[in-house]
Amino acid sequence: METSSKSARIRRLVLDVLKAHQPRIDVLALEIGVLDGVDSVNIIRDETDRSTEGIIVTIVGDNLIFKEIEEILRQFGCSIHSVDEVVVGEHIINTVNLPEEEKTVF
Repeated sequence: METSSKSARIRRLVLDVLKAHQPRIDVLALEIGVLDGVDSVNIIRDETDRSTEGIIVTIVGDNLIFKEIEEILRQFGCSIHSVDEVVVGEHIINTVNLPEEEKTVF
């Protein structure tokens, strides 16, 4: 197998995360936002219960390092439930939502 000189880079991550009510999401976003390779961070709270919040964390950049992002989340007591989207390469491909009748079930 021939090796390529091209290096793959993560450009966008969408994470489903569980966190305590503290820290606030703005504090968490600022901590992720200062990492090398991160251009922007968007955090949306989608669930709240008595002691935790479910959040969706979207991170865009030119070379995201998953381990560094994961470490920040752990430092703030967060748990990654799932990685819901990863975009790798030179360009970000926007997700296309198909109408229900066009979706295929496997």
